[in-house]
Amino acid sequence: MDLFWNIVLLLVGFVLLIKGADFFVDGSSSVAKLLKVPSIVIGLTIVALGTSAPEAAVSITASASGSNDIAISNVVGSNIFNLLVVVGSCALIKPFAPDKAIIKRDYPVNIIANVLMLGLMILGKALGMLDGIALLVLMVLYLAFLVLGAVKNRKDSEDNIKTLSPILSIIFIIGGLAAIIFGGNLVVNNATDIAKFFGWSDTFIGLTIVALGTSLPELVTSCVAARKGDSGLAMGNVIGSNIFNIMFILGISSAISPIKVNDEAIINTIILLAVTVFIFLFCLIRKRIGRVMALTMLLAYAGYTTYLICTAKA
Repeated sequence: MDLFWNIVLLLVGFVLLIKGADFFVDGSSSVAKLLKVPSIVIGLTIVALGTSAPEAAVSITASASGSNDIAISNVVGSNIFNLLVVVGSCALIKPFAPDKAIIKRDYPVNIIANVLMLGLMILGKALGMLDGIALLVLMVLYLAFLVLGAVKNRKDSEDNIKTLSPILSIIFIIGGLAAIIFGGNLVVNNATDIAKFFGWSDTFIGLTIVALGTSLPELVTSCVAARKGDSGLAMGNVIGSNIFNIMFILGISSAISPIKVNDEAIINTIILLAVTVFIFLFCLIRKRIGRVMALTMLLAYAGYTTYLICTAKA
């Protein structure tokens, strides 16, 4: 009977995530137009921070309770899911050319964050308090850089973005974010209970069920944005979320409680770095993510999941 209710609540969480993301995109895009801020910046800040809230809640709670495997694997698994499934799904819905500003300015920051995370893992076999503080400082500097750039280059947003009244925009953002966070928690908690019912390990749960559950906001938010033709918001959301996941979530998690790193986490972080660099080089060379590349990305994630299942240790 408990398993039945876990499945019901899991489905409720999915519905809240999808509808919440829809409202959140409308509200955020409307605010971007009202404030004359480019939707790319909104995707890299407000939307990225909002849709990463489930990852933050899970990893911080896991770190505080000593569940280090879930704290790290959640971030690594979510970032791989974001790049392969979220970007791949958006391109499958509607092929797009990644914004040049994201590729030149933000994507390199994402790569640097990955290299830094991997380096700290290999050198210390752990992420300690000083490591966490350093990551948080870098996050603050990055956000300050984005805000200053947005103020300097403020311009009218695209005409195809629906404009709501200021009050209604705020209601959409707050209500959508609340649904995303609550729905994400329902998905993660009940998916974790289901996974434990079948006797899977914490690392496997973190890299698959929890990573997928906490990344659903990014998936539905970006797909809704892509369907509405706002590729800047879709791609910006993914890159901003991945940077936020590493610098803020791992930063605050390790600052609260040192996180020990095992060899499995290092291997998966290397896989994440390889995927990140490959997609970056593809965007530089081809300038556009089409449906063939999108399908390749989705198949690559299916292959990665198969690898995790085959190497899972209960």
